[in-house]
Amino acid sequence: MIESATGLVLRTRLLTETSLIVHWLTRDSGRIATVAKGARGPKSPFRGKLDLFYLADFSFSRSRHSELHALREVSLRETHSFFRQELGYLQQASYCAMLAEQTTETDTPLPAIFELMSGFLQALPQSEPHPKTVLAFELKLLSQLGLKPDLAQSRLTAGAKEIVRRFGQDDWGSISRLKPSTVQLTELRQFLHGFLIYHLGKVPKGRGTVLEVQDPITLREPHRPVNFSA
Repeated sequence: MIESATGLVLRTRLLTETSLIVHWLTRDSGRIATVAKGARGPKSPFRGKLDLFYLADFSFSRSRHSELHALREVSLRETHSFFRQELGYLQQASYCAMLAEQTTETDTPLPAIFELMSGFLQALPQSEPHPKTVLAFELKLLSQLGLKPDLAQSRLTAGAKEIVRRFGQDDWGSISRLKPSTVQLTELRQFLHGFLIYHLGKVPKGRGTVLEVQDPITLREPHRPVNFSA
């Protein structure tokens, strides 16, 4: 049975010397994995069409025996080329993709999660890499999963609670204009770390790096990885 979908490439990995396993996030089919046979070959119709966070229309033959389906055709819509120009964007997108993958099931329609991830990717290049964007993604994702934090039961300061409220309800353009203080960002990073651990058991690797809290002046300096964990 041949099916069609529009999806974002969350990750790829080698299956053989020439073939790839491609993990997709789609609106109607949820998370699915496809095998792109011969994708690394010089004459493959998939060549140049399968990379991180590419948005594409594709068709696949659903397997009756496994969760790996056969990829048939791919038509690119968007490559999000800015990821190849700024490491900070790629690190933030990779972390959020891993978090979305960790918290969702395969072959389950995920229209809200797909729209959240798509909006997040479009918003990233509108401003310099900043931890507030990732914190907002975490809060919006938790809300979609039915795990929205109960601020009345938290020990967050009034200012941090207001930032949480704005992150949860504002669109990405409005969030990019918010200016939370370094203290508020640190407070939210620590609060959400504990919240994620409690509900999910773990957080994806790299959270400490993408949520590195800097003073406003140093945010204009090139992104530097840090050694501490979340």
